[in-house]
Amino acid sequence: MTSLVSAQGVSKNFGSFRAVDNVSFEVESGKILGLIGPNGAGKTTLLKALLGLTDCEGQLSVMGLDPFKQRKELMQNICFIADVAVLPRWIRVTQLLDYVEAIHPNFSRQRAEELLQQTKILANSKVKELSKGMVTQLHLSIIMSIDAKLLVLDEPTLGLDILFRKEFYANLLNDYFDEERTILVTTHQVEEVENLLTDIMFINDGKIILDASMESLADTYVEVAASGDEADKARGLGPIAENKMFGKSVMLFEGVNPEHLDGYGELRTPSVADLFVAKIKGARA
Repeated sequence: MTSLVSAQGVSKNFGSFRAVDNVSFEVESGKILGLIGPNGAGKTTLLKALLGLTDCEGQLSVMGLDPFKQRKELMQNICFIADVAVLPRWIRVTQLLDYVEAIHPNFSRQRAEELLQQTKILANSKVKELSKGMVTQLHLSIIMSIDAKLLVLDEPTLGLDILFRKEFYANLLNDYFDEERTILVTTHQVEEVENLLTDIMFINDGKIILDASMESLADTYVEVAASGDEADKARGLGPIAENKMFGKSVMLFEGVNPEHLDGYGELRTPSVADLFVAKIKGARA
């Protein structure tokens, strides 16, 4: 696989505040990467650097281009949906399609109209007449009609109800994603995307604290639910996190052979949400 994004020692300061702190990572083509972090962790700043919206220290390459110096060329192959779908409120849907068709060489109007026919959005409707969910559907229909190599989603379903969120991700997988495209998504609804992801990255205080494939998580992390003497024995192996649930101690281990925990209690692979909480608490401690 080839790296679509390559970052080496990337940092970004705003005055004395270090928003991104010496991060290095690679994103291969054909992947769906989840960038997960608490508020203020540096996610949006890092995305802005990838999109050429802010400069940074270090070396950053997207599709072999410098995002800040070669942004015009780069944006021909990138699509972006922010946490607030910014579309002019006065414009009509058909006018918006006219505009995108005129400025983007890789946009298929026919494809966009086919996608919109699957929604309740009318061609003559103004953006201000649409609900938040419909605006997101409109934005996604346009994005999926552009032949781009990289799709960047920054909290794309923020504020939408669960039906819209499920439909959004289903459409994304069924109608857009293929092995030639790469998706980078940030979200607080970790449980809804973990089954979609091929790779995961946790960021906290501007630093990457986890960068792994989803497949590798089961080989590295394990949870055990134990009680009594078994819990004491398991605790001796040094869990990175422990919580109480239904009278049992649920301990999360990193790099511990599951065979060493056999007989102490029920073993399972932790959810991404549980792993995220444990890693963030560990980093802050």
